[in-house]
Amino acid sequence: MEIQNIYKSYGDLEVLRGVSMHCPPGEIIGLLGANGAGKTTLFKIIFGLIRPDSGTVVLPRHHAKPLGGIIEKPGLYEYLSAAENIKLFAGIQGLQLSTSLANGYLERVGLDPNRNDQVSRFSMGMKQRLAIAIALLNQPAVLVLDEPFNGLDPVGVAALRELILTLCEQHQLSIILSSHITEEIAKTCHRLYVLKQGKIAHSGPTQELLSTHTIGYALYGKGIAQAKALKKYEFQIRGQMAWVAIGSDKISGLLQELLLEGIAIESCIPDYSIKELFEI
Repeated sequence: MEIQNIYKSYGDLEVLRGVSMHCPPGEIIGLLGANGAGKTTLFKIIFGLIRPDSGTVVLPRHHAKPLGGIIEKPGLYEYLSAAENIKLFAGIQGLQLSTSLANGYLERVGLDPNRNDQVSRFSMGMKQRLAIAIALLNQPAVLVLDEPFNGLDPVGVAALRELILTLCEQHQLSIILSSHITEEIAKTCHRLYVLKQGKIAHSGPTQELLSTHTIGYALYGKGIAQAKALKKYEFQIRGQMAWVAIGSDKISGLLQELLLEGIAIESCIPDYSIKELFEI
């Protein structure tokens, strides 16, 4: 899918200003932006729910269903079971599903096909999984997920992340997901677009883009507070964690110095400058 030079305004408010994105198959594309940046508006344009003032969205032509996805939150019939939801939405799309095929879609996203209670009793993570199963009906070429991690606990976030990665790797889907959670974007996406005030502020391979905006690292390890190597940098000690102001180009050297001191680092977590990342 290609998104080419999209503009959208409501009166004097410019919501999108010349947004372009390339979404190849077999890749997860991240759209990072604060609330109000224009992410949901862009997704609604992709799905044809609203029209852009100018620009085009070029959809894949080799699939009967080019797009599937979730915008804002899962829209489910909560008084029905998961299987009943699958069959209902399949019928809306002109797809006749047998019970075994319906169960297959549920199993594909990690839901128990034998669970017959109402969806209203599902956790938010389970509802997200069911909505993804519905989005996958008729085998779309592109899967669009708007803030899929919102409202999930850490276990739910990790499980949904693994599902998204599996769908991309095993089925060569083109997946676009929006989020304002930088850490999840970093763990999930091949390529990143940063949207600020309706305009693409930065774009590029995710790790490359984030590494250029890394301002420090949180290092965890026994004895870190006594490390001599830290004294070359600005740092703060908090228990067995040291936050060090250091760029991605120097962190490997610091880790080697710490190891020579006999300090094994158990965890090294980058800290990104969101302010710099969102600057145009």
